[in-house]
Amino acid sequence: MRIAVTGGAGFIGSNFVRDLVAGRFPVLDVQQMVVIDNLTYAGTLSNLTDVLDDITFHQTDICDTGTVTRHLADCDAVVHFAAESHVDRSIKSGLPFMRSNMLGTQSMLEAAAAAGVGRFVHISTDEVYGSVPVGSSSEDAPLAPNSPYAASKAGSDLAALAFARTHGLPVTVTRCSNNYGPYQNAEKAIPHFVTTLLGGGNIPLYGTGTNVRDWLHVSDHGNAVAQLLAGTPKESIYNIGGGFQLTNLELARIILDEMELDSDRISFVPDRKAHDARYCVDDSRLRDEFGYRPQRDFATTIRETIAWYSDNKSWWHE
Repeated sequence: MRIAVTGGAGFIGSNFVRDLVAGRFPVLDVQQMVVIDNLTYAGTLSNLTDVLDDITFHQTDICDTGTVTRHLADCDAVVHFAAESHVDRSIKSGLPFMRSNMLGTQSMLEAAAAAGVGRFVHISTDEVYGSVPVGSSSEDAPLAPNSPYAASKAGSDLAALAFARTHGLPVTVTRCSNNYGPYQNAEKAIPHFVTTLLGGGNIPLYGTGTNVRDWLHVSDHGNAVAQLLAGTPKESIYNIGGGFQLTNLELARIILDEMELDSDRISFVPDRKAHDARYCVDDSRLRDEFGYRPQRDFATTIRETIAWYSDNKSWWHE
């Protein structure tokens, strides 16, 4: 299989690319990989240093449909990770999110169809379901986004599904819970907490820290995507959960314990606007159909993640 990966120099995309090159997803037989990334602040070639000889890389804006179409020539499938993804940035200005996530996805869909690509996997987020006070969101739950970021992703989901119905392009939409692991930009929760502590500061915790998130290791996410890409999905939408829920306060305390720091290194700050109280997805569709189960243990991988940021200060320190 020859696949194209958008956003392949970003956090989730670069982990997916490196794992494929290393043969960690044996279910997927990839002969050639085309990686497309515009190398914005969240994407850097340093994320791909070890695999640049194994891929074809193009620095391209996904909204440049004509150029992307040429890059997709002879590709069998597209895995579309590219997105603006930080909620706080979207609250300051939603325009870049609407451009990249909605217009960029539409551009990728049109390019894929024009290039004759056979499969399109669109990577989305559990945030499109909005806050879930109890229970979990199935793939059929209504979309109720509460941030400009989540709204732009919900819009891109609908665009992808509508394009599939209109043009017959086989599209699979995945909605994952919060990812963590190495190479994640320091603006996101876990690396932000860790790098702030490494720099001598305190963890800035929104509100009272009671907001709940489900944590999914980036390699488990990639494995789920690989299974979907290698198989023949029966449905158009699949949730991908990590199965490990924590309040943000619990997460902060785990990180402090791992770093052997005291609980007084937490500073509570004013809450984020429209801060979703809880996310939780029901991923039984993926589990039942593909036998998906998260393989990475949180206790082990959070320790590995903290160690990675500690050992790679030059990567995140400006």
